[in-house]
Amino acid sequence: MGGTGVNLAKPVRALVALALPPRCPGCGDVVDADHRFCAACFGGLTLIAPPWCAACNLPFDHDRGPDAWCAACLAEPPAHGGVRAAVAYGPVARSLALRLKYGRRTGHAVTAARMMARLMPGDAALMVPVPLHRWRLWSRGFNQAALIARALSRLTGVPVEAELLRRVRATPVLRNLNGRGRRKAVAGAFALAPDARARLDGRHIVLIDDVHTSGATSDACVRLLRRAGAARVTILCWARVIDSDGAD
Repeated sequence: MGGTGVNLAKPVRALVALALPPRCPGCGDVVDADHRFCAACFGGLTLIAPPWCAACNLPFDHDRGPDAWCAACLAEPPAHGGVRAAVAYGPVARSLALRLKYGRRTGHAVTAARMMARLMPGDAALMVPVPLHRWRLWSRGFNQAALIARALSRLTGVPVEAELLRRVRATPVLRNLNGRGRRKAVAGAFALAPDARARLDGRHIVLIDDVHTSGATSDACVRLLRRAGAARVTILCWARVIDSDGAD
């Protein structure tokens, strides 16, 4: 019986692949394997890697040395330990994020995680996804940051605590607000689980999100985690807005 099952498995997989072929996460064209971009979409991605600001990981156009800081960080040192993003925000990165968040293409969380895994800090002790408010979670059915975090955990072995950080107050859509408005909108929106301090104290925490825009949401989370005892909080995301165009 077991041999028959094995013999049937390959034809069944072939039929599934024929009916539901792998598609590019950027444009939806058929590709040769899951979680792969077509040549055009992959060419449209800008990978983020050094040289970058030693404080916030903003990419530099030329190497200024491993300890160089950008002007913004020199003027106001960030509370976080860096913002590591797989790619710069652009049309293809945006397409994946929107297909994941609003198109319910939950498999795209794995695609994002596979490209983010190279940026996981070597001493990361715990991953915490940026939470959704319960009403938004109920309407969407999932938290895209938590899906990415779980996929990253399978790839890297770093554990996830999806309930450690909570969004206790619903916030408006931030894309139409300026920096000050975004910070005001998320003030007091987050809280920690009652036993969070014991799980955070002295540890390097990685905050997971899909897109890093102004930093208002992640900064609110970082400050809360740091006040509860986290030694360092690095932000790790799929895409980061580099220019001033903003994100959806």
